[in-house]
Amino acid sequence: QVHLVESGGGSVQAGGSLRLSCAASEYTARIYNMGWFRQAPGKEREGVACISTGIGFTWYADSVKGRFTISQDSTKTMVYLQMNALKPEDTAMYYCAALTGSGSCSNPRDFDYWGQGTQVTVSS
Repeated sequence: QVHLVESGGGSVQAGGSLRLSCAASEYTARIYNMGWFRQAPGKEREGVACISTGIGFTWYADSVKGRFTISQDSTKTMVYLQMNALKPEDTAMYYCAALTGSGSCSNPRDFDYWGQGTQVTVSS
């Protein structure tokens, strides 16, 4: 069982920046991808960014390309999401997730472990 804990959420004005962190309880070679998802009230959970723990391949949703950057540390137990040029439509609960098998970075149903989430609120 891998436990994930997010931090770094908060309230910012449009155009501002936040850095989200996700701490995994352990490193395991079973984790192929780490991803960030978000869910706004009344909307489905959507993939935001994803990184393959082995080779560092990254994927981004079109809505965040050029503004968000996902990264991991050398221990591969920390994953970060740097969010710049934030927009009000980025307001959501942000979740960190781990995928241990094959699957798609954009499909939350493919991910096996989830954190509790951290709230991001962007005001205009």
